[in-house]
Amino acid sequence: MPKRTREKYRVIIEAAIRVIADNGYHGSQVSKIAREAGVAEGTIYLYFENKEDILISIFRNKLGEFIAAAPQKLNGSENPFEQLAYLIYLHFYRLENNPKLAHVLQIELRQSEKSIRKGIAEVIKEYYRLIENIVVDGIKRGYFRPDLDPKITRKIIFGSMDEVATCWVLSTHHYDLLTLTEQVYEALARSLSREEDYTPFPPGLRPVQ
Repeated sequence: MPKRTREKYRVIIEAAIRVIADNGYHGSQVSKIAREAGVAEGTIYLYFENKEDILISIFRNKLGEFIAAAPQKLNGSENPFEQLAYLIYLHFYRLENNPKLAHVLQIELRQSEKSIRKGIAEVIKEYYRLIENIVVDGIKRGYFRPDLDPKITRKIIFGSMDEVATCWVLSTHHYDLLTLTEQVYEALARSLSREEDYTPFPPGLRPVQ
């Protein structure tokens, strides 16, 4: 995609996030998104088939960016416990720093049609694989309990982060999501670890710029 085309696509995506967060998916006409993006309504259809495609593209685009960037951060540590801590932190950091995106991802997609959920299935599987790789590595290297089922454990890890993030959005951000990182980590890490190998939350963890 040419640079100017990519930039227009990005502008429309960001405008759609704001409009959907403010009006809800069903209350967000394509014409509203076009006005917010500063483009003609017909321009939207050069990039997206319809409003459903816009919502799917938001998820694919934003989660895809996260999945592409996360391994670079996680590879900074060889300890699966530390990788888990960073993953939770990065997940919460991304949402807290973009509340409107958090609303779209945590609320609007939950209320969407089956076709939309099907449209985002592949990219979310990539995120699942990222989490599952941490679990498998932790088991193989003896950090995590050997009796863990990687797929079930992945579901528990993702489900925990997802539920905490959803509750934060529904609370209208009355507290900092990042402050919950350590508590979520502690609950998960203690359930994953052999008692003698438990690794406390990394004290030097700092925001990722």
